[in-house]
Amino acid sequence: MAIYDIVKVGAPILREKAAPVKRFDKKLGKLMKDMAETMYAANGCGLAAPQIGLSQRIVVIDAGDGAGIREFVNPVLTDPVGEAVDTEGCLSVPDYEGEVKRAAQITVHFQDKKGDHYKLTADGLLARALQHECDHLEGILFIDKAISLTAKPKDDER
Repeated sequence: MAIYDIVKVGAPILREKAAPVKRFDKKLGKLMKDMAETMYAANGCGLAAPQIGLSQRIVVIDAGDGAGIREFVNPVLTDPVGEAVDTEGCLSVPDYEGEVKRAAQITVHFQDKKGDHYKLTADGLLARALQHECDHLEGILFIDKAISLTAKPKDDER
């Protein structure tokens, strides 16, 4: 397994629309495993391919609900329901957190590493993480949508 460096705010790739995945092979499966390892090593709950410098529509999420790692290739969000405001942070914007309004429930249409198609309706942290990570695929950061932003205290200030 490989741990990737996480791209930080200011890097152009974080502002670009990611390209659709067209090749479903063993390399894709390995990449998603490496993305999950990278996310866990950074204490995150989600990671999008642009955050490791790859312009591909790939997202991995562990919402802490016991389902473990979920992998989404070419995700498309539909059918937003309700609204929820909660605090978000981002591995690519490590110095800030902020309140962001998102749909309380969302449906995602996606492919797995083999190219098979699926649909999942999510709420709670999974819905928030899906929206956050899919924004990365469009070149959008949570700081663009934040109602308020707060600087995180540095480790030596805690």
